[in-house]
Amino acid sequence: MLKKLGNYLITGTIIVLPLTVTIFLLIFLIKNIGNPVSGLLFSPIFSNFDARFPDTGVGKILLDFISTIIVLLIITGIGIVSKFFLGRTLISIFETLINKVPFAGLIYRTVKQIVDTFSEQNKAIFQSVVLVEFPRKGVFSVGFVTSTVKGEIQQYGDDNELLNVFVPTTPNPTSGFLMMVPKRDLIYLEMSVGDAMKLIISGGAVVPASKK
Repeated sequence: MLKKLGNYLITGTIIVLPLTVTIFLLIFLIKNIGNPVSGLLFSPIFSNFDARFPDTGVGKILLDFISTIIVLLIITGIGIVSKFFLGRTLISIFETLINKVPFAGLIYRTVKQIVDTFSEQNKAIFQSVVLVEFPRKGVFSVGFVTSTVKGEIQQYGDDNELLNVFVPTTPNPTSGFLMMVPKRDLIYLEMSVGDAMKLIISGGAVVPASKK
């Protein structure tokens, strides 16, 4: 009986957790983005009509929600504009101006460097699935090419391109080994990163169908 109740609890948690995280994230966005922005956007409008700006209640929540949507739309619009030459030019001018502002420029450059670093890493992670001879010759492991080796280590590639290969452990793929392997020593597989992860996590029990 207790075992069944425990299983039901786990099942219920799996069902409720995504919804709970979604609601928490929405509340966080509305509280930290919508709340301050709604005062700037709607307070002058209420003043023009000699009406009281709602500080609490459903009206305040609704205004905060609308303000959050507006901010997200503006951010999306900036992302769209940045794809065009004129948009990139305007953003570049803005960055040049803010970099000249004492202290604010330092903060902006630091934050931008951190964001760019994570952005470049996300683009590079798990580019393709490969077989690599590891832990010894004649024994193969599934790995993921993450990027091309750069800097000091690249000179040891013996005139062949070195690639960073992450070989995850089973059944926990969050740990593993980072190896710098010559490109010629890798066997590229057609399976997707998702299928390779299923293979690794299952310990080889879940094998993706061959595309050949």
